[in-house]
Amino acid sequence: MPKGSPELTEARREEIINACEKLYQTKSFKEITLKDIGGATSFTRTSIYNYFQTKEEIFLALLQREYELWIADLNRIMAENVALTKDGFADKLAHSLEKRAQLLKIMSMNHYDMETGSRHERLVEFKIAYGNSLKTVMHCLERYFPEMPITQKQRFLYTFFPFMFGIYPYTYVTEKQQAAMEEAGVNYVFMSIYEITYNCARMLLGE
Repeated sequence: MPKGSPELTEARREEIINACEKLYQTKSFKEITLKDIGGATSFTRTSIYNYFQTKEEIFLALLQREYELWIADLNRIMAENVALTKDGFADKLAHSLEKRAQLLKIMSMNHYDMETGSRHERLVEFKIAYGNSLKTVMHCLERYFPEMPITQKQRFLYTFFPFMFGIYPYTYVTEKQQAAMEEAGVNYVFMSIYEITYNCARMLLGE
């Protein structure tokens, strides 16, 4: 562990995660190296190993932070809305993910690599955040739809969360991908994060 106050340790962890996030805006997961991340921080590359052993751990920490931000958004929805219709909840849920394109992008592209390339304790920290997101969505369902059978609530969770892995690829298509689909005769219909999420959530909530 690095020497220094807990505040300094956390500040340096955040600086590393922020550097990774910035690089990810212009480079792919495979292109980014620890050297790149170190070059975007205020301390030496070797110092990164005091906080993270691999780039996968850094990406996993970034994904963990995205989940925690999404959880905060969901808690805000519950704090600001005593009651919601099925349409209203689907709308709020879709808007919450519309703000979390980074979460959806990382989930869709690098999840397996991040988990296999991270130490056990880092994976546990991430799984706590992931588990809390499941619990928070369940709390939303319990709050707004108390009459919904538990089996339907569970079906919502274990359909919606796997569905989230596919949102980004269906809503962000490169010119190269689009040209290939056109040549292959694939009729691609663009949908926004909001549209595809709302439609799925509304279907799972039922009539």
